[in-house]
Amino acid sequence: MALPDLLYYGELPGLGLTRHRLDQMLAAGEYERVAPGTFLRAGATDDTTAAWMALAAKKPEATICLLSAAALHELTDEIPRATDIAIPRGSQPATIRFAPITWHRFACETFEIGRTLHPLPAGLSIGLYSPERTIIDLFRLRHDWGSDLAIGSLKRWLHGRGNSPSSLLAIAQRFPTARPALQAALEVLV
Repeated sequence: MALPDLLYYGELPGLGLTRHRLDQMLAAGEYERVAPGTFLRAGATDDTTAAWMALAAKKPEATICLLSAAALHELTDEIPRATDIAIPRGSQPATIRFAPITWHRFACETFEIGRTLHPLPAGLSIGLYSPERTIIDLFRLRHDWGSDLAIGSLKRWLHGRGNSPSSLLAIAQRFPTARPALQAALEVLV
């Protein structure tokens, strides 16, 4: 039987593997440990995707946000040095190897707003904030990220087909710290 690219420690008996055999495969470089109890076939994917797969397996609420989400949605040309990951306040980050992660804690009452799923290999998916939520977060946290990134992302979003400033402002109603700056920027740009 062919082994899957992603192995979980608890699945070893069902796959006919022992802990000793897994240790042999790890020593031979056939698999790599990407998170506690999670192993990925060597070379199956790049380091960032491997980290996202480990996150999806270990922390299902983890959500790509801010600059990383803006880059995925092509709202910026900036390349993130680390993946920005949001988790609900009160949650603890997971230990992930291979790729740097910057953890952000977002309010539980607004955490799910604009949250979608980004598909990954092996049938996994990781949370990803929508372009609209990403823009709102960039405006909400502009003191950390800079107004240039927020305004630049908004400009790109406005040039996209079917994007409506009124729908963006409707979502922004739930984020009182972002709405005034976002509305002012829209009045200048539109």
